[in-house]
Parts: sequence; C-alpha cells; structure tokens
Amino acid sequence: MSGGDAIVLTMLGMILVGPERLPKLASEAASLIRRLQRIAHAVTEELREDLGAGFENLQPSDLNPKTFIRQQLAEVLEEQEEPNRPESKIDPDVL
Repeated sequence: MSGGDAIVLTMLGMILVGPERLPKLASEAASLIRRLQRIAHAVTEELREDLGAGFENLQPSDLNPKTFIRQQLAEVLEEQEEPNRPESKIDPDVL
C-alpha cells in the first residue's frame, strides 16, 4: 500500500467513524489481524505435524489445487530423463 492509499483510507475512516473512535477502531483491527495471524500459524503447524514426514516445508499456498498440481508435474518432469535420441547417420561434412 502506498502513502497515498494510507492517507485516503485514514480520511475515509475519519469521515465514516469519526476522529474520536478511529484510534480505538485501528487498534482493535490491528489486534484482530495479529490474532488471525497466530491462528493461521497454529493451523499450519498442526497440519505439518499431522501430515508427517515430507511436508516440513508446507506453505499455505501449497494447498491451492493449481499450485499443488504444478509442483507435482514439475517434480515428475524433473525425474524423467531425456529420451535417448539415435545418433544421426548423416555425415555433416557431406552437407
């Protein structure tokens, strides 16, 4: 968020809530955000523990189906070797 966005949100907050209640509302919003972050962190840690080995680096974004499929396909493609191509029987000096 840029400085201009913060100024616009502050002015909008003063108009809608009033300058007297705005500081209290801002501190309550910050408290709510911190609480939600703690809950999300706890859920992620519990999920890592429940899933067991192999999921130590689990990130919440990994649970997105598109991301999960993309990662699985990338792993499969990395495991595959390039097929052995037959050597060319054409002598490059002849061309």
